[in-house]
Amino acid sequence: MVAISATSIYRSMSQITLQDGTSFEFDGQQVNLLTALEQQKRQVNFHCRAGFCGACRCKLISGSVQYLEEPLAFVRKGEFLPCCSIPQTDLVIEIPE
Repeated sequence: MVAISATSIYRSMSQITLQDGTSFEFDGQQVNLLTALEQQKRQVNFHCRAGFCGACRCKLISGSVQYLEEPLAFVRKGEFLPCCSIPQTDLVIEIPE
């Protein structure tokens, strides 16, 4: 599988809204959604940063993401792994506590 960079496929900014109502723009300068969330000082559990472990699993309330590399961790419908994904649309997400 060929890795895809966020800047090579990202076309426009997406609005990322969190469960507490705060939001920020994902503009493609970040490597992935995990990095973008960390830049916003959001605490997200993680271990591998590559889609292997699933520790960063978040709930996708609305919108869609694209995986830069298909995760090996099991991902249920309505969930996504921010460590290996970028937004395709505006998103509403929930970060587990």
